[in-house]
Amino acid sequence: MCHGKYAEAEPLHRRALAIREKALGPEHPDVANSLNNLAGLYHAQGKYAEAESLYQRALVLLEKTLGPVHPGVASSVNNLALLYCNQGKYAEAEPLYQRALKIDEKALGPDDRNVAQSLNNLAGVYFAQGKYAEAEPLCQRTLAIWEKALGQEHPKVVTTLENYAALLRKTGRPSQAADMDARAEAIRAKQESR
Repeated sequence: MCHGKYAEAEPLHRRALAIREKALGPEHPDVANSLNNLAGLYHAQGKYAEAESLYQRALVLLEKTLGPVHPGVASSVNNLALLYCNQGKYAEAEPLYQRALKIDEKALGPDDRNVAQSLNNLAGVYFAQGKYAEAEPLCQRTLAIWEKALGQEHPKVVTTLENYAALLRKTGRPSQAADMDARAEAIRAKQESR
C-alpha cells in the first residue's frame, strides 16, 4: 500500500478525498474509493476507530449510489469485516462476511473468483472462532473455485490447501491434513524449480 511511508501518504489521501468531494460531489462512488483508501491507511497503522468510521461512511455511500447488491458494496463490506477480524472481533466480522458472500454470489455467480475470496474470508472467521464444521465446506468450495478459475498450481490454491490442512488437524484428521500439506508442498517445489 504505502510501504510504511504513512506520514507521507496520509496528506495525499486526504487531498485526493477533498478533490474528489469538490469535483464530483460528496455522493459520488469515487469518493467512496478515496474513503476506503484513507481507511486502509489508518487500518494498516492500527488506527482502528478512524478506519472504521471511514469504512462505514464509504459503505453507506456505495449502498446509496450502487445499490445494496453491487460487487463494490461487497468489497466495502469485506474491508469493514477485515478490520473487525484484525481486532479479534469475529462476532462482528462474521455477518459482514456472510453478507459479502451473498452479494458476490448473486451479482457474479457461484463460481466467480470474488466468491472464492468471500468464501475464504468467511471460512477464516469460522476457523478463528472454532466453528470448524461451518468452515470446512467453505474451504472445499474455495479450493474447487480456485483450481478451476486459476489452475491447480496457483499460489491461492496452495494457501487454501494449507488452510484446509490446518482445519483437518484441528478436527482430528492428521492423515488427511498430511495429504493436503503434501499437495501444497509439491506445488511450491514445482514453482520454485521454475
